[in-house]
Amino acid sequence: MMTKKPTLIALALCGVFATGSAFAKTSVENVAKLGTELTPIGAIKAGNADGSIPAWDGGIKKAPDGYTPGMHHPDPFASDAVKLAIDKSNLDKYKANLSPGQIALFDTYPDTFKMNIYPTRRSASYPDFIYEATKKYAPTAELVKDGNGIKNTAIGIPFPIPETGLEVIWNHILRYRGLSISRFGGQAAPTASGSYNVVGFDEKLLVKYSEKDATPESLQESNILFKFKQKVTQPARLAGTALLVHETMDQILTPRQAWTYNTGQRRVRRAPNVAYDAPGTASDSLRTTDDFDMFNGSPNRYTWELKGKTELYIPYNSYKLHSDNLKYDDILKAGHINPEHVRYEKHRVWVVEANLKEGTRHIYKKRVFYIDEDSWQIHVADIYDNRDQLYRVAMAHGLNYYEVQTHWSTLDVYHDLNSRRYLAIGLDNEEKMYDFSKPFKNVEFTSNALKRDGRR
Repeated sequence: MMTKKPTLIALALCGVFATGSAFAKTSVENVAKLGTELTPIGAIKAGNADGSIPAWDGGIKKAPDGYTPGMHHPDPFASDAVKLAIDKSNLDKYKANLSPGQIALFDTYPDTFKMNIYPTRRSASYPDFIYEATKKYAPTAELVKDGNGIKNTAIGIPFPIPETGLEVIWNHILRYRGLSISRFGGQAAPTASGSYNVVGFDEKLLVKYSEKDATPESLQESNILFKFKQKVTQPARLAGTALLVHETMDQILTPRQAWTYNTGQRRVRRAPNVAYDAPGTASDSLRTTDDFDMFNGSPNRYTWELKGKTELYIPYNSYKLHSDNLKYDDILKAGHINPEHVRYEKHRVWVVEANLKEGTRHIYKKRVFYIDEDSWQIHVADIYDNRDQLYRVAMAHGLNYYEVQTHWSTLDVYHDLNSRRYLAIGLDNEEKMYDFSKPFKNVEFTSNALKRDGRR
């Protein structure tokens, strides 16, 4: 599975990077470039040399006519035509803009896997209060010891002009996704023949870090970044199983707190193993706990190297895949999701390589993340096993949720190259749409609340 690596753009391309300590703060001079030569969260505002990536003009600022919250989001780029289709026959021409993992998918499924490439639309946008907080706290944001937490920041992107791989990863973890979110949908892990069962979820996310009145002091006092609750709704044998997570700001001071509710025992238990490479909920062991949202949790088992930037074909503006005109049968196929519903575009991405520290354990020895410069969303992850072989390839299919102004994934797909299976998380085509409008209270994210939810 040796492949040609993407050509990296030198860090000097931005003209804003300086050598410094691992936890250096952003200089006032560099902060001044946010909103001018850089976007308000740190991407290069200009397009690329050949014009295949346009300049950023603010992204999507309002919903299309006819849209109301609660709808599946209509495609604002529905009239775009496919520019080119990459398949096994012409793969060699495009390898420079593909990750090794993406190339491996063509090798694994030579007769069926392809990538339809569309015009690049830099649609990512965030609310003004996120931009303002990013600029306000960029000069003070710091990582705690060993990068296992963050301090002196709130609300915005903490490191809009990153100097280390860990800073980029924390930008992903803390990117804006709304304040309180209800998600309905599920996941499926098709067999090699394509048969599948849907596991349904009801999820709630309360993001304390992004609250408009959050301050570095209040976050340090509570030591909570966000609270997450998940209940399984189907199949019947799993229904009622529930998970609660409190993610901490300083994981040295207090590691992640987690609880599970088991319907058979009717008990809530602390769950310290909900972390790292423990199997994900009902995932058929096709992803780890820290694979969720492409990467989450403590980064302390890896070293993180910032490799620079590259131009990569990534899933983007995935409104077609998100549509409620599709059924799950239209999407879920043997080997991989239906490529006719997937939109890829060329975007500039940060490249971060994570290598397992000596003396620590994880089923992944190396992970290479490709992070969209316009949103800080990890869009592609190449994952290697302890034999240094490509093991898994993950892709996040993102879009702009108009009512919030946030770029977030509508479907995350984790491909296991050895078993020739995959896990698709976030299936919502046959469900009601996410609700970003209902405010939650802290009391809804306690162990007692978890027990009540599990019994319903």
